[in-house]
Amino acid sequence: MKEWKSKQAKEILSLGYNTMGKNQLVFTNLKNKFINPQKIGQKIRPICKKIDLKEITPHGFRHTHCSLLFEAGVSIKEVQDRLGHSDIKTTMNKYAHVTDQRKEETALKFANYLNI
Repeated sequence: MKEWKSKQAKEILSLGYNTMGKNQLVFTNLKNKFINPQKIGQKIRPICKKIDLKEITPHGFRHTHCSLLFEAGVSIKEVQDRLGHSDIKTTMNKYAHVTDQRKEETALKFANYLNI
């Protein structure tokens, strides 16, 4: 990602756009705006192949990011805000997959609270 960010900064800066902002997109068009998701897939494919990584779709990155946020203990409300869902039910129904490790951590927290 660091290599990509550096390459992106050089390319987009040469077109007159600043990519150093806090909300810089990962993949942009030549005007530093959102691009078609199919275009993102076209850019991801060779990167994954180059580093021998299983190909992941743009939605797959979003889903993974969301799952990792939950794993890190981020609240459902914070995840909802980060993903831009207007309804928390959308976040819960699509992304709130609690892993076995997270379930075990929750049980341990409860046991510690009860001093078991």
